[in-house]
Amino acid sequence: MGTGEELEKLFLHWLCRLEGLGPVTVQRIGAFAGGFRNAYYIEGMELKKAGILKREESCHRFDAWKKEFHSMEEAYYRLADQGIRFITPLDQEYPNRLLHMYDYPMGLYVKGMLPQEKHPAAAVIGARDCSAYGRLTAEHMAKELARAGVDIISGLALGIDGAGHKGALDGGGKTFAVLGCGVDLCYPRSNYSLYARIPDQGGLLSEYPPKTTPLPKNFPIRNRIISGLSDVILVMEARKKSGSLITAQAGLDQGKEIYALPGRITDALSEGCNQLIASGAFVLLSPSCVLENMGIFCEKRENLGEKNQKGLAKREKMVYSCLDSEPLHLEEIAKRAGLSVSQSMDALLTLELGGYAVRTTGLYYVRGIL
Repeated sequence: MGTGEELEKLFLHWLCRLEGLGPVTVQRIGAFAGGFRNAYYIEGMELKKAGILKREESCHRFDAWKKEFHSMEEAYYRLADQGIRFITPLDQEYPNRLLHMYDYPMGLYVKGMLPQEKHPAAAVIGARDCSAYGRLTAEHMAKELARAGVDIISGLALGIDGAGHKGALDGGGKTFAVLGCGVDLCYPRSNYSLYARIPDQGGLLSEYPPKTTPLPKNFPIRNRIISGLSDVILVMEARKKSGSLITAQAGLDQGKEIYALPGRITDALSEGCNQLIASGAFVLLSPSCVLENMGIFCEKRENLGEKNQKGLAKREKMVYSCLDSEPLHLEEIAKRAGLSVSQSMDALLTLELGGYAVRTTGLYYVRGIL
């Protein structure tokens, strides 16, 4: 990037840091001024006369922000010391998928990599307070898609988001987290192990500058980036009114294919997904159906069918047959299997090691997804 282009980017950074200016307004200011560097020399009232700024208060704030240019310049050059890059539409590596959006971000703070245009990408999203079944299914779907070369996009939130990132990492693929805070902050803290791993196998992205706290208003805004970076969107579990449905709607507006995991009509966590299916979303049946619809064909992996079960001892098969997608307590499993608690515990340990069973909390277990 030449000196002129670097200066243009520096002034764009200054403009993006003015709180209250959305990406579309930043675009319009740049277009009106004939460049972001030129925008510095325009008066706020000129922008109001052009219909870009609506209120006099905004004009005064714009003019006053010029005094902050040098502090914003210092902040810009400090980013590299924090391992952060500021990527804009002026950069060749800016994700082309985002440019198809009306309100594409004018600046992204990035730790790690950015998604590559040549790689297919899928968003894995859903409820924070998901069920054990939803979490396991999200992890399984993400893992298999990542193994097939699909980048997994999500938001690092509790529940489904974290499971999607974990599945992608465990599958040896790439995953990208779009944050509702600065990329220098991990939110929630309980996902720190994922936050630390992701830059080595993908990237952390945010429209918000470093030190931005995770305010509730930030998350619906960032959802459009999650959908924008994806070719397809997988909604694993969602309540009737949820952020996941906002992301799905943004995806529909962007022309993306939506898949929803069906669930029981009595389950509040499935209401949003069932509603999406009723509105025309694809029913999420398996990783292979998503891959085939994306034009990706891979070696089919066997489920725990008769062939796999041959490797299990009789007692383990008895315990496995009692497991369900809903957590069951050890004592209930022992009762259903007709075994003692200690016998069931031994069998469950073997099943856990093989991935056939997963302990959720305490002594509760669910059937694994292979």
